Amino acid sequence: MPSVSTGHALDLEKFLKSLKGQPLEASVNSLISLLKRRQIKGSEPCAVATAHILLQVVARSKWHDVDSLLINVSRTGRKLVDAQPNELVIGNIVRRVLGLIRDEASEDRGDTADESASDAPTPTDIVPPASISQQWSSKRFDSANSVAPPPRPPIVSSYSSINPPKSLFHLLSTSPPADGDVSPFRNSGSSTPTWRGNSGQIHALRSEVIDGIEEIKDEISQVDDQIAASAEVQIHPGDLVLVHQPSTTVERFILRAAQKRKFTVLIAMAPPRRHSAETTQHTTFRKKLSAAGITVVNVMNGGLMAYMSRVNKVIIGARAIVATGGVVADAGSAAIARAAKEQGAAVVVLSGVYKLSPESPFDESSLIEWGDSSTFVSFADGPLVCGAEIRTALTELIPPELVDTYITNLGTHSRDHLSSLISDHYKREDADFHIWEGALP
Repeated sequence: MPSVSTGHALDLEKFLKSLKGQPLEASVNSLISLLKRRQIKGSEPCAVATAHILLQVVARSKWHDVDSLLINVSRTGRKLVDAQPNELVIGNIVRRVLGLIRDEASEDRGDTADESASDAPTPTDIVPPASISQQWSSKRFDSANSVAPPPRPPIVSSYSSINPPKSLFHLLSTSPPADGDVSPFRNSGSSTPTWRGNSGQIHALRSEVIDGIEEIKDEISQVDDQIAASAEVQIHPGDLVLVHQPSTTVERFILRAAQKRKFTVLIAMAPPRRHSAETTQHTTFRKKLSAAGITVVNVMNGGLMAYMSRVNKVIIGARAIVATGGVVADAGSAAIARAAKEQGAAVVVLSGVYKLSPESPFDESSLIEWGDSSTFVSFADGPLVCGAEIRTALTELIPPELVDTYITNLGTHSRDHLSSLISDHYKREDADFHIWEGALP
């Protein structure tokens, strides 16, 4: 993920403090405004803010069954995704919470089924088939002249109620369901029960979902340390390691390896931008490496090819990873990964599991975030600049074939293993929650 500047951290901190003192709807609108103005940006801040606001939705919104809770969470998630569609982690956290609700509701339904099963007659209360035939025979002869047995229900009525005729006239004449019964979440699978619980069940489900969201927040806060635990295995003594626009995750990874390894770090730098706080953070990172005895070399992007033949590993911090294995990273990362592949250097991507998205966009350009060109070019330079279209990409997509290894907080993975991670963390019915939102009442 990109380096989080002090200003964005303060905006996130102020937003989290404001959640206790304002209504839920005002808190949602406040986060939407912060996302649109990019006052909260970056994978981790956006994920933390989304988890906090969804916790407020579960705790403070009105709902009486699982469907209404799913709709509340999905509607809020859709607003956040629309506010900043380039931050895929927002949709990831919403899907995690929706799957959490389905899992907790399924457990509650299983408990209810067990209780109802305990009320069933025990084997000692069941009459054996032989005694049933004897009782029926005695009753048949004793009451032959008194009361006749009740007639069997008509065959036509039971057939029409279970298997309606499949004629075209019948299909056209069937009345559609009421609008209130139409819901993309109703009858969406065995993992989503549609019960209407009492106050005790709703309180228990609310508490369980809130605890699950707290676990997601703890997972996000521990991601960097868990990823850094793999640093000593990936980086060997004497390696020449190239990092591009090092994020906080990459910095902790390198610093952890520097505790027991001696190697050289090449820091690929983009052209300096005006009004940027990245230079200060990179300077702090270089000082920490120098204090650990690590040789640090700063290289501009234009001069990387002269060093690439000697590089052993390229380490890139991901903003997000799509289902195909493509990595959304800072602009310039794709060119570095392609050069490393040509020279035989391994490309290692660092990412938390919460950044792994089940989305596979058809238009890859939709993942690119465009920034302010005035950080590179001053529009006061004359009519030549004003008459040209200047676009500055902040992110780009690294093709999956250029990545050798993915390191997450759950360990080291290959590209083929990403599909199993996605299936473990997301429900299939929640993959397109932002599309179903338009059909909600």
